[in-house]
Amino acid sequence: MIVVGPTASGKSALAADVGEAFDGVIINADSMQVYAELPVLTAQPTVAETNRAPHRLYGTLSVAEPCSAGRWRDMAVAEIEVAQTAGKLPILCGGTGLYIKALMEGLSPIPDIPAAVRDDVRRRLAAEGAEALHALLVERDPVTAARLNPTDSQRVARALEVLEGTGRSLGQWQEETGEGPPADLCFTIILLMPPRDALYADIDARLATMSEEGALEEVAAMHAMDLDPKCPALKAVGVPELLRYLLGDSDLDAALAAAQQATRRFAKRQMTWFRNQIIANLTINVKYSVSLRPKTFSFIRENVLTLLG
Repeated sequence: MIVVGPTASGKSALAADVGEAFDGVIINADSMQVYAELPVLTAQPTVAETNRAPHRLYGTLSVAEPCSAGRWRDMAVAEIEVAQTAGKLPILCGGTGLYIKALMEGLSPIPDIPAAVRDDVRRRLAAEGAEALHALLVERDPVTAARLNPTDSQRVARALEVLEGTGRSLGQWQEETGEGPPADLCFTIILLMPPRDALYADIDARLATMSEEGALEEVAAMHAMDLDPKCPALKAVGVPELLRYLLGDSDLDAALAAAQQATRRFAKRQMTWFRNQIIANLTINVKYSVSLRPKTFSFIRENVLTLLG
């Protein structure tokens, strides 16, 4: 299963709850949380959270060793296989759309699907259900349909929109690179989408706390590594703004305000991406909290565990 949402929406807490309750392994799907040098600034799971369930791919690489979507995908697929072999529930958790898309759709050079086509497929999915769309796919693209679980709404809709938007099957596109998603995976997606004003307030508060808990020291230490200016971690939200303060080009209040603004803008982009690109099986329109455990756990029992048999 996959837990997604914008920054500060409570993804890590939800994943820890699910991992503990359902014998899961939590696998990072955030492009910056993969780096060891930025645990505070990238809001990596707390010690309390990692003690509740195994966590993988957090702080795995050095910032001097850039991670691409393709590399992350390979690592994530390997961790999913390890978890499945051990009889545990793999729980992908993160907010990096490119990584999530690489896992669910592969890395084939599929062109952007026209919005009108995508919206039409989603309307039909909502009205008719995944199995009806899968039946249509059986008629029009039986090879791809045979690889998909009829109830996997995300992948069924994706296959149909690619067929209608490009005139070619998803399988044909994926054959060009051999990087399609693992055929045996079926994705169940929980999306956290809190109200924007509440999310922004949480972002501002969290950034203020981070500056007191070691974020400045992390940025200073990374700057001292004399990294290649193209290093992805140097562009992590909050790093350029706090670095200006450390270099004497800004006072701390201004740097913190700039980091907060950059993070709010980043969260807005994330929300837009999830709204347009993700077909969630369950959407929670508030920040995750323990009060949502009954609803979430019930959903998982009915929609995830049943698929696993």
